[in-house]
Amino acid sequence: MRNRALFPTRRSLSLHRFWAPAVLAAALASGAHAQTAAPSPEAPPVLSQAEFQACLARLQDTQAFANLSDDTFRRYTATLTPDATVLPLLNRQPEFSLPVWDYLAMLVDEQRVADGKAGYARWQNELRQIEQRFGVPADIVVGVWGVESNFGQNLGGRSLVQSLSTLSCFGRRQAYFSGEFAAVLRILQEGHMTEDKLRGSWAGAFGQTQFMPSTFFRSAVDFDGDGRRDIVDSVPDALASTAQFLKNAGWRTGQPWGWEVQVPRGFDTRGAGRKAKKPLATWRAAGFTLVNGQPLPDTLDSAGLMIPAAGGPAFLVGRNFDALYSYNASENYGLAIAQLANVIGGRSAQVGFVTPWPTDDPGLSRAQNRELQIRLLGLGHAIGEPDGMIGAKTREAIRAEQQRLGMTVDGRAGQKLLRALSQ
Repeated sequence: MRNRALFPTRRSLSLHRFWAPAVLAAALASGAHAQTAAPSPEAPPVLSQAEFQACLARLQDTQAFANLSDDTFRRYTATLTPDATVLPLLNRQPEFSLPVWDYLAMLVDEQRVADGKAGYARWQNELRQIEQRFGVPADIVVGVWGVESNFGQNLGGRSLVQSLSTLSCFGRRQAYFSGEFAAVLRILQEGHMTEDKLRGSWAGAFGQTQFMPSTFFRSAVDFDGDGRRDIVDSVPDALASTAQFLKNAGWRTGQPWGWEVQVPRGFDTRGAGRKAKKPLATWRAAGFTLVNGQPLPDTLDSAGLMIPAAGGPAFLVGRNFDALYSYNASENYGLAIAQLANVIGGRSAQVGFVTPWPTDDPGLSRAQNRELQIRLLGLGHAIGEPDGMIGAKTREAIRAEQQRLGMTVDGRAGQKLLRALSQ
């Protein structure tokens, strides 16, 4: 399943998906850098059909495909052609290419909170049962749902068979993707879903909470009792499957993911990090408190100090944050889920954190991105319909306006540019 170091390493349980959530693939896959000029979209390579078919023939003889019948393999690959457009996306991950304040501004905004509260209310009975069965809080499950697919609104539209077969034969990490390709063919062979339902992100994630095919077999649950593990059309199945994944990843019932904290003045943060966990008593003795000045609660036995950006918000995070991280190995991603869940669940009254990010040009919410696009359209830039998604045409228009206004030309959508165009 979605910011990790630069690229994640595959682990036996945790990384159920390889890259960004479908909603991010749609809204952020432009990979725009805030500090440097955004790169021009990379042209897809020309791929050889003969080479592709030869690769598929080799794959069929590998161990990963040993449990697939010849009939299944032929049925789904005989006329298959590669999709070259997935290859440029291999190196464009928004979790890594965007500063954390831009990333979170897009993922945790008033609109997503409102949609999340509505989804929570709509499925509250099922969510209560899921929490009782798996021990994962309902708002955490809803937070994953919101970040992964915008509550089912952005499932992705690419054929998993075509995308994963292409990535199995071309580009980086072919061994990883070939395992996922074998898994998606197994889903079809065993009749769990039909091919028309197996559509998702360019990297092969699918369903309401964007599972990779191999994760389907480890964590998918038939929660609605219809005899099928349907993570595409059954919201209860998808939400229960998410809770099962987090439980498998080590979620500890009754513990929080962590808290925003005040770092004592003069504290040496060298060596800090999510993995460098210490007993809570150690942090208390060092002078750490919650961000509101209250003492650290006794609900964690140990925690690591996570500071996503020097001078910005700081967090003490426990094992449950590690479980969120495992969903899409990225601290920024885990933080987005955690804060969205905090607001949906009423543990936080505001979308952002108490401590501001260390920037004089904060990121824009999706509503603000749409407002920016409307301003750009009014200035004569042909960027298409304003949808809140900053793509190549919008970035080109932003660069033109930045140059006209004497601003740094980097193609980034920020508060300063929106204010300048609103005057």
